[in-house]
Amino acid sequence: MQSLSRCRPAPAEVLVTAQGEPKELAELVGRVGPPGTRVVEHRGHGVSSNTNLGVRLAAHPVVTVTHDDCTVQTDWIGVAYELACRYPNAILTGRVLPSGDPARVPSCKTDPDSHDFTGELEPGALYPSNMVLPRDLVMASGGFDERFDPLGAAEDCDLAYRWLRAGLSLRYEPALVVHHHDWRTEEELARLYVDYGRGLGALYAKHLRAGDNAIFCFLARDVRLALVILRRRLLRVPSSLDWPSGLPAGLPRGLVFGLRRMGPGSPWDGTARAARPRSPA
Repeated sequence: MQSLSRCRPAPAEVLVTAQGEPKELAELVGRVGPPGTRVVEHRGHGVSSNTNLGVRLAAHPVVTVTHDDCTVQTDWIGVAYELACRYPNAILTGRVLPSGDPARVPSCKTDPDSHDFTGELEPGALYPSNMVLPRDLVMASGGFDERFDPLGAAEDCDLAYRWLRAGLSLRYEPALVVHHHDWRTEEELARLYVDYGRGLGALYAKHLRAGDNAIFCFLARDVRLALVILRRRLLRVPSSLDWPSGLPAGLPRGLVFGLRRMGPGSPWDGTARAARPRSPA
């Protein structure tokens, strides 16, 4: 919150979606947050439903999103505004730099070069702690699939895949920067990476159930990677703790979850297509 207070220009509006004790959070936000910050109580649990709530209640057509374990650079709002004007109706994401030991900070992106993912199918294109979202188009696409909330992962991959599958614009712009802080223990990281694997398994099952065979290449890639990791473990080859390390345990469980619970027919299924922006008259 303090990093948002230091942004120049300042944000036009700040919404904080609160799980747990909203009164305590409101008191904290009142001390350190930007003036006028609103705390919204969220009765559910999970990143997808939290993000949907904040985006849905936002008063402005472009919404920037970050997470509570991140701080933003002082130019974050200004850069987001400039990029949103330059690329209207696009989802934008940017660098997520590790703050602390890089080996203990998950889901970072440090690439210094811009990349336009439009026309590609890349589930890993979007970084949910650093997003600029066109509110109406994102909500018209169904927003983030809240069925991923029990898994704690891959809701960002699912939105990116659906968005790009619909032919809409998604760009990575390194000028948009947040810092992701080191706070997890090694055991917590290991559990998180299993959650990543579960989320990806559910993602693949969901889209295969919807009849989208294009997702199969990503599933095959991760199955091969899981088998490589299992082989190394059987041979007792030392390996690093990173997100693929959770694939052997998480991917099969996620596939079962997705096959059982993510059938077509919901607002978030694989057939959903975001409403295309109208051409100017």
